[in-house]
Amino acid sequence: MIRGLYTAATGMNSMQHQIDVTSNNIANVNTTGFKQDRAEFQDLMYETLNYTAGQTSQTTMNPTGIDVGLGVRVSGIQKNFSEGDLKLTSNTLDLAIEGKGFFQITLPSGETAYTRNGAFKLNSEGSIVNGSGYSLSPEIVIPDNVVDVSIAKDGTVTATDSQTGTTTDLGQITIADFINSAGLIPLGDSLFMQSDASGDVIEGNPSEEQFGSIQQGMIELSNVKLVNEMVDLITAQRAYEANSKAITTTDSMLDTVNRLKS
Repeated sequence: MIRGLYTAATGMNSMQHQIDVTSNNIANVNTTGFKQDRAEFQDLMYETLNYTAGQTSQTTMNPTGIDVGLGVRVSGIQKNFSEGDLKLTSNTLDLAIEGKGFFQITLPSGETAYTRNGAFKLNSEGSIVNGSGYSLSPEIVIPDNVVDVSIAKDGTVTATDSQTGTTTDLGQITIADFINSAGLIPLGDSLFMQSDASGDVIEGNPSEEQFGSIQQGMIELSNVKLVNEMVDLITAQRAYEANSKAITTTDSMLDTVNRLKS
């Protein structure tokens, strides 16, 4: 019976993690470029009371053993990098990647981070930056004397000189990809960092090879499906209650055993 207390406790703890993950998904249902998390679980080791295929006589063996599980644990939290819906904003510097790839962002430390959030802006120097003021990499500067900034599907940035009317090439946006995107380290602010698990960065131009194309005037919405998250939340809550009931039942059984002495 003591085993049942600890086993049910692992279930409650795991369901608490499930609720935490689901709550974070729901909180970010409107976060641009957010990618859904999924909690994954594994059963714990088993206590073997009778071995499978143990000899019951010289010629026979038992077909099954007696293995008592000791509960569950969180084995990992997986990022779902499926593409979210695209929303038309008509904002010149709102960009979305239709397909695979990440925008590259230069952090204040000089390191490169990666994001699917393409809600870019201009800083005081005319550089394209994200909402935190971190520059897009490679850096692209929009001069004061240009109008009608255009960003093509292949990442080419052009504009029209307001004085001469000629088209000016301002630079090329490149994007990055990884063999295992789920291995990226989330930093917050819709940013990710490369890790050994993600593999080396693969850089290239949009619309080429494995990379998606850039859509100007659009942003990528969160890929969280609210209905699914609500179902997961209810399921986790019921599982938490069931494990709590198992603890209550075990406690009642222990109380009965203790009362046998009197």
